Amino acid sequence: MPITMPATLGKKLFKYGVVADTHVNYSETECNSEFEINKRANARLRHVVRELNQQDLALVIHLGDIVHPVPAVEDLYTQAAKCFHEQIAELRHPLYLVPGNHDIGDKPITWSPGAVACDEYIALWTKTFGVNYQSIESQGCRFFIVDSQILNSGLVAEAEQKVWLEAEMARASESGQRIFVHMHYPLFLTTPDEDEHFDNIAEPGRSWLLGLMERYEAEAQFSGHVHNFWYNRFGVTDCYALPSTAFVRQDYSEMYRATPLPGTEGGRSDLAKLGYFLVHVHENGHFCQWVRTFGEFTEPGATDDEPTNKVMPLHPLQNPNTRFGFDMRQNWLEIIEIPPSGSLDEFDRKRMRNDYALMALIETGVKRVRIPVSDLFDPDHRKRLDDCACQGFQFTLFSFGVPDQRLLDAVSAAKGLIDIWEICDTTGNLPEVVNTTRETVKRAGVALYLSRIRTKEDQEKASGTYHHMIVHGYTSEDTDHIARVAELGGVDGLVFRTEGLMSPWQTARAASNVCRPHGLKASLHVRMTVGAPGLKQLDDDWAAARVAEALAVTWAHEDVHVYIDTFADVDRGYYRRHGIVDRFYNPRPAFNVVRNLNGALAQGHKYLPDEDEVNVSLIDASGRCIELVRDETSSSKIIDATTGVLTNLYTGQQSTVTRGRDSSFTPALLSDLSLWIPNIPLTFMDPNN
Repeated sequence: MPITMPATLGKKLFKYGVVADTHVNYSETECNSEFEINKRANARLRHVVRELNQQDLALVIHLGDIVHPVPAVEDLYTQAAKCFHEQIAELRHPLYLVPGNHDIGDKPITWSPGAVACDEYIALWTKTFGVNYQSIESQGCRFFIVDSQILNSGLVAEAEQKVWLEAEMARASESGQRIFVHMHYPLFLTTPDEDEHFDNIAEPGRSWLLGLMERYEAEAQFSGHVHNFWYNRFGVTDCYALPSTAFVRQDYSEMYRATPLPGTEGGRSDLAKLGYFLVHVHENGHFCQWVRTFGEFTEPGATDDEPTNKVMPLHPLQNPNTRFGFDMRQNWLEIIEIPPSGSLDEFDRKRMRNDYALMALIETGVKRVRIPVSDLFDPDHRKRLDDCACQGFQFTLFSFGVPDQRLLDAVSAAKGLIDIWEICDTTGNLPEVVNTTRETVKRAGVALYLSRIRTKEDQEKASGTYHHMIVHGYTSEDTDHIARVAELGGVDGLVFRTEGLMSPWQTARAASNVCRPHGLKASLHVRMTVGAPGLKQLDDDWAAARVAEALAVTWAHEDVHVYIDTFADVDRGYYRRHGIVDRFYNPRPAFNVVRNLNGALAQGHKYLPDEDEVNVSLIDASGRCIELVRDETSSSKIIDATTGVLTNLYTGQQSTVTRGRDSSFTPALLSDLSLWIPNIPLTFMDPNN
């Protein structure tokens, strides 16, 4: 069943592939690089070609660094180009090539470790690959291919490209075409006015091209070169820097607060960061789907794999569920200084963000993120939130205590960005919190949720043991407190703490039942740990099942929001636990479960919780009972045998199976965590028959 798109995107028109930095070698297993991962670049491209052939694409654009040998080594360059052409002959889609610095020479820099672009290298490119700049028209869009290496070069080719691009962008704009720009070097990676370094375009070429994009309202700009992901917003233009299909640039491993794992060549062989983009173009916009290849490769002569049915992932812009989110404990918006590598940059540090947190969030399809007030106060963070909102994210703000005027002003200024504000305080101070915020939340269109700080006495009464740890949130037993808060007026919901031994499904039902009579909604904070602060929770299967249950809550209950208490691993300090991604922002099993469960449930949109208080099951609009299945005995229902679709939530694999009266599946379950969607509404059997 096709996913219904939000009105902001409109009807889907087409999609196209974008590939970067394949670094094809002159031989299948040999290369002119000392790094082991480079040796299989050809086989990794072959794998990508086969995956692209399984897609319905209007075209494919390669962002450059097609081959690894540079044009100064013409014999190896020519042989590598031959290998590329042999492999790409299998591609079933129109292909357009952007020259990279390995293909046509570096941009004009005096500290360059390689030869810079020149007339000789341009001629070699033209003979080997074709024109070095062009435009392609398709379905109301104009795709521009720009030779970024010749910007600021003073070459005749630069002047010619400049005249051509200015005229053609103007012509495209006048005819109402949407503009997409493709080049090798990023124009910038952090801010439009950043200093020049090896990985961006210098002035005046940078401002000239940015000016054209701004004047003609380019919709998107894509670049490669950096072998890592970045996203920026310049005016109305989404600017993407793509990872490579071949290897990671390990100088950027400094972005992580973790030592590169053994065997990853200092981060160069971080296989989870290899892949390509599928760009989905709709009537009113676009979004990018990142496809991770995990470094898979295909040997020459290998037969094609049989196509498999998999869940279609959601982008946040597609997701109708706004009630599930993550608590971003680590700073995902900060700017980090990358030290000089001694290889490509040596004379200053580069100021960068780590956008892999953003990329992973986008991949899950989750729309909501919980952020602290400091993200509103920091000007760089505040601007970055606006950028991220363009990718479909919504933000829940949290704070403690009666807000001062500075915070009230910040919330007012964030109208349209922040739509939920959680405030925690002592029970005695909550009336003042409500009175202080009443006018601000009304003007800003923000829903106010309150949380009760649990005192030392509360904790001792609950557990008999006191840990010097902050605990806040209501429980379903706090009926008197909840009634008093409801009488204050102006409160939209309450925060409920869901400890590690508590079921999110059962807690949501209880919280909803106690809030609904008062016209309140519930917000569940789901803890991903069990026990005391010194213990560790490193069981990925437990985490995956818990997150699946929590996500199902938000599809079933329109009056319940849920937040998982960390997105990335907490591997030091208190309450050490696995998150959805590790400290390199690479997927853990729970990541795949969220992504696949979102995709599977988005096909139905509207659900109600089943009356079953033990098993996680939802009723869709047609009356089908959709169940989260952990094993073949997990259902308490006695049902007629029926067929349906079983989704392996770890892999996204979907299979048509039969479920018997004893709840068993044929073929048998292949996963400890699956989603069962029967083809027909549930029919109960008489247990006496």
